Amino acid sequence: MNDVTNEPLPILPPRERDAHKGDFGRLIIVGGSRGMAGAPAMAGLAALRSGAGLLSIATPVSTQPLVAGFSPCFMTIPLVEDDYGLLDYANVVDMLAAREHFDVWALGPGLGQSEGVTELVAQLYRDVPRPMVVDADALNAMSHALQRNPQALAKPAGPRVLTPHPGEFARLTGVAPGGSMPERAEAVGELCRRDPSGQTVVILKGHQSLVGDGERYAVNSTGNPGMATGGSGDCLTGVIAGLLGQKLSAWDAARLGMHLHGLAGDLAAKELGEVSLIASDLVTYLPKAFQAR
Repeated sequence: MNDVTNEPLPILPPRERDAHKGDFGRLIIVGGSRGMAGAPAMAGLAALRSGAGLLSIATPVSTQPLVAGFSPCFMTIPLVEDDYGLLDYANVVDMLAAREHFDVWALGPGLGQSEGVTELVAQLYRDVPRPMVVDADALNAMSHALQRNPQALAKPAGPRVLTPHPGEFARLTGVAPGGSMPERAEAVGELCRRDPSGQTVVILKGHQSLVGDGERYAVNSTGNPGMATGGSGDCLTGVIAGLLGQKLSAWDAARLGMHLHGLAGDLAAKELGEVSLIASDLVTYLPKAFQAR
């Protein structure tokens, strides 16, 4: 693969004066479980701060009031849950019926793990024809799906951005991503090439996060150790989803998203320090990151 680190970052086009909210993407985030309401809410706030026009968060019925309480800007969709407060596979009928209603899907923040979650995520991954960000427990669900069907990543119905940290990457592929940049780049490329249609982009998160699409890769230069805190990945999911809603390609949304996410962390750390930085600070500093880039 070719390193395109020096390729200029994409730029969001100026907004037309007569623009309306539908022009900037109808997003749905599928996430949350009992005790994990904050994860989809964090992703939702980051998506809105990244320019999303309309946002719905689909979450278990018992979690829905908590998620809705994080922001009056959220629309929420209560979903059927099992006895443990996790999404039930029975939701698949209604969710597939709405698969083209939303411009961008994001799966994973706070989902938890169960048989029903695995089946639901695998079917949405395969059948939703819209751009989709896949993170956290949705990645774990896909790793379980791969154990049953090695082709589970092979034929997505639309563009996919996967955002694993090294542990999630190892569960998806069966191997650790390696230590050197060339090794990591090749491992990311191999995962992308499991999708022969070329619609899959992978961000391997961590120090100098790396994004690849199977043919090229880029390395991020923003971010700091203060971002090693719960919820940071949920924010990245929201940022990328927000950019996809503004019609950036999966490759461009992934590159720009990880840059802005890290830059928000750098701006927050400059004022607050790395030790005191928490994930919600990333949402707070996203506007400054957009202005500074």
